[in-house]
Amino acid sequence: MFELTGRVAVITGASSGIGVQFAKILAEQGADLVLLARRKEKLEEVAEEIKKIGRKCLTVKCDVTQTDQIKNAVKETMNEYGKVDILVNNAGTGGQTHAQDTSDEQWDTEIALNLTAVFKVSREFGKEMIKSKYGRVINIASMYGLVGSITGGIAYHASKGGVINFTRALAAHWAEYNITVNAIAPGFFTSELTSHLIETDEFKNIVKATCPAGCSGKEGELNPALIYLASDEATYTTGSIVVVDGGLTAI
Repeated sequence: MFELTGRVAVITGASSGIGVQFAKILAEQGADLVLLARRKEKLEEVAEEIKKIGRKCLTVKCDVTQTDQIKNAVKETMNEYGKVDILVNNAGTGGQTHAQDTSDEQWDTEIALNLTAVFKVSREFGKEMIKSKYGRVINIASMYGLVGSITGGIAYHASKGGVINFTRALAAHWAEYNITVNAIAPGFFTSELTSHLIETDEFKNIVKATCPAGCSGKEGELNPALIYLASDEATYTTGSIVVVDGGLTAI
């Protein structure tokens, strides 16, 4: 079960953090990869690790807020592999600014990368999935797309909430093409974006007091959800939001 040999997986935001973890686990399951990010040199470093696993890996410099760059990434993917089977919309950003202190620029930046880019990338790669009548789209949302909080920024909450309902709507639109669309909503996980906060003693104490699991997520604990949603075993799972948060949103 959960074998991905012969599949081609595209990952955005693949130059660091969770994107790198996702690339490695998909390669270990047998998938060949396309890694997208703005930092080409970082992508090349990840690609070398993927090749050591024994899988093919294409890197494409791509700002996912720019439609022309996304279209170029699709072109390069099709030239290299001739298809795309799995899309992981992982690129994102976020701040901790309260509503009254959020500038227009910050709002626009976070909505553009966290929500609008998910739509644009899904649309362009989805055109190829529709042609082949097969696809697995996996959007990385957040538990903060489901609940409000004083620790997260207002633009981040809004954008991730948008990703969650975008996921449901796209699942309905594309089911007829044998394309599933699901989202993973992580809780607190350390990444390049969050490590400055999550690794402090103060934050660890907050998590211990508010999260049933008593701690933040560990590296690799998102992988099972990703593997399942990327696999053929998930054929009848679409429009689902898989929350991996140690039970925080359950209370």
